[in-house]
Amino acid sequence: MSANFIGPDGKPRCAWCAATEEYVEYHDREWGFPVADDVRLFEKICLEGFQSGLSWRTILAKRENFRAAFQHFDFHKVAEFTELDVERLLQDKGIVRHRGKIQAVINNAQRAREMAASEGSLAAFFWRFEPDIETLPAPQTQSTSEESVALSKTLKKLGWKFVGPTTAYAFMQAMGLINDHTEGCAIREEVEAARKHFVRPE
Repeated sequence: MSANFIGPDGKPRCAWCAATEEYVEYHDREWGFPVADDVRLFEKICLEGFQSGLSWRTILAKRENFRAAFQHFDFHKVAEFTELDVERLLQDKGIVRHRGKIQAVINNAQRAREMAASEGSLAAFFWRFEPDIETLPAPQTQSTSEESVALSKTLKKLGWKFVGPTTAYAFMQAMGLINDHTEGCAIREEVEAARKHFVRPE
């Protein structure tokens, strides 16, 4: 996907922005900018799990509902959810009502709490999977990578669910572990500047 979309302001952007107006703001303000905040990282990997089999447009439209339903993705709070919460969430029309995915968020919150305790932060763990920039292929030419496969395998070994290699790669794209904005995209240089000044968590 190398062709760019010319937005209403005349600026070129990644072609996927053409699908809906909501994508433009998300693309310009969030996608690809590096993130070190544990709650945002947890939210994103959970939402990527919910997206499995659906479009990101569906998830983005429901994001505020997901935040309200899952305590704004404070994994310490979500880790305490019980089966009663699962049943409550299955009645919530504002989110994707998929039992397995809801249960996965609760399970992953428990695993995230363990990770924060053992690794110091989720950010320190996730950023270890940042690929070498010299080895990256052309932007948006793959849906998985060696690093996303490794991240997926490691998370699964730690007990996380709904974290396949494609989900892991989409997470890495969105959270800035790679700059996958296309060449010529108006935001690519902004993301690159943000990554240059970003302090990698340890």
